Amino acid sequence: MSRSIHGFVLWICLLAGLLACPHALSGQEWPSYGGDPGGTRFSKLEQINRSNVSRLRPAWTYHTGERRLGFPRDDSRPAAFECAPIVIDGRLFLVTPSSRVIALEAETGRELWVFDPQKGRNQRHFEQHRGAAYWQGMAEGKTSRRIFYATFDGKLIALDAMTGRPCPDFGQEGMVNLRRGVADKWPHRGYGQTSPPAIFEDLVIVGSIVPEGPGLGPSGDVRAFRAQDGSLVWTFHTVPRPGEYGHDTWEAESWKDRTGVNVWSIMSVDTKRGLVFLPIGSPAYDFYGGDRKGSNLFGNSLVALDARTGKRVWHFQMVHHDLWDYDMPAQPVLATLHQGSQEVPLAVQVNKMGMVFAFERESGRPFFPVEERPVPASKVPGESSWPTQPFPVKPSPLVRHAMTRDDITSVTPEHREFCLDLFDSLVNGPIYTPLGEQLTLQIPGTLGGATWSGASFDPQSGYLFVNVNELPMLGAIEPKVNHPDYSFVRSSPWGAYARLWNAEKVWPCIKPPWGKLVAVDLNKGEIAWSSTLGIVPELSEKKVSPTGAPNLGGSIVTAGGLVFIGSTNDSRLRAFDSNTGKELWVTRLEASGHALPVTYLGQKSRKQFVVIAAGGGGYFSKEVSDAVQAFALPDGV
Repeated sequence: MSRSIHGFVLWICLLAGLLACPHALSGQEWPSYGGDPGGTRFSKLEQINRSNVSRLRPAWTYHTGERRLGFPRDDSRPAAFECAPIVIDGRLFLVTPSSRVIALEAETGRELWVFDPQKGRNQRHFEQHRGAAYWQGMAEGKTSRRIFYATFDGKLIALDAMTGRPCPDFGQEGMVNLRRGVADKWPHRGYGQTSPPAIFEDLVIVGSIVPEGPGLGPSGDVRAFRAQDGSLVWTFHTVPRPGEYGHDTWEAESWKDRTGVNVWSIMSVDTKRGLVFLPIGSPAYDFYGGDRKGSNLFGNSLVALDARTGKRVWHFQMVHHDLWDYDMPAQPVLATLHQGSQEVPLAVQVNKMGMVFAFERESGRPFFPVEERPVPASKVPGESSWPTQPFPVKPSPLVRHAMTRDDITSVTPEHREFCLDLFDSLVNGPIYTPLGEQLTLQIPGTLGGATWSGASFDPQSGYLFVNVNELPMLGAIEPKVNHPDYSFVRSSPWGAYARLWNAEKVWPCIKPPWGKLVAVDLNKGEIAWSSTLGIVPELSEKKVSPTGAPNLGGSIVTAGGLVFIGSTNDSRLRAFDSNTGKELWVTRLEASGHALPVTYLGQKSRKQFVVIAAGGGGYFSKEVSDAVQAFALPDGV
């Protein structure tokens, strides 16, 4: 059968299947990580709105059982419960930190089935995981509904959505070994995935997590597999090989066996145009590039591929020759603006530098001008830092790009004194100051501006909602003599990833707000409003003005005029007015919700639910739980 005929037949089959699932078609459910394949995180539901959100109440709570399985172990940073559930035809599907997949009845939280890939192991591995993807189509002559996800140890698994059993016709008994073809030379180096794959037609498109150091190791190539049988359809080389576009951005043989340059976050799909958008990470080693001179495509780039073939359509590199671990952490948002009678389709990428890049979706041309500006040069022996970096002229950065003594916090006298002593010991410079052999300030740090939390988009207002951190870092480049893998490594007295904060309290040294929710008007390229996000209870009790809080997770926006967000390390879920940024509702969670909330309409009750994984853990939260919590309006509202 030809590709075109196959595609037409599949389209008919998909349409027939979706007609059996009208809730997914009408926007009443949450069938993809970002609500839709383009990651807008927008819901048409408006039952919960500005006028009644204050009356939201707990509807149900489900405990995954991770704690019975030994989570968390005695480690300093337990894995966060970062999953955003997907909801299809009355079923809610989630992935836990031990890579278990659980199906619940979406209205009640009643458990339907559990798939456990680590069943029978003496010791379990726990890793953050952001969720699964759903595919519906024809397999072996009948309609098939499948849950796809990839595990921390490099397995792509297909499960029957109704039963939770592996699909025997996919790969080997429901599993494809993702290490094969990309990590064969590196059996003892990590390779896996913690984000959901992208789905386009009958293709399952996957990225990977690979080592951030040393420089050589498993490939970060992006691949597409057939949903029916797991056969490999195409591969995109994220580090271009000889003869491929971008190969000349790697000096000499530095491209060869290069690790990093991977998609560890979430991809987006334009189903109408047949494009898949890749937010690509940094080349390894993250903080020294003397062995990879050049701009290093496609590292730190947004890349648009033909989703059917894996061929590059366009790209834009947001950091040349990265030395700061400023990879692309967030799902691109495929936003469509309505300007008069014109529709303007965009691909919008937020990043750790707190910048918002917007591109015309088909061509890759910047929607707002981008300037290459000079940045400080590296003084590390053997390094060749790039002389310029791209800055969007609009919108303005969402976080600070430089810091002086006047920017040191004064939330308490003791904290200010601690921070001043630390700050005065650093080499200080603006954004893109390379780390030197003395302790150097890095602003922003690797956990903000924006992170994998990403952004949500309201097509009615044209507002993009981004939660950001103000959390600088510090570090130095330390030479390694006669080391087999490293010439230089990032270091500090507090570890490689030291931050400018009181680590015990998780209080940054920069003036608050430490966490913000920002609305960007994409029509104008201007910040519409900015609200403090989160509290530090200890400081609130001392009557210190709201500080905001470190946050990881994301927001969703609804037609009811609300932005829902957990994210903060204060164990709270909030709703903001999407027009003004006013906080309208807040509730306590069992632990911090470092995850994307979702919303959907119950098939029987016709109630709108808001659900979030409230597990704490991760970089910011010592408190942990295994709770999934749902909220709805009381009867009669």
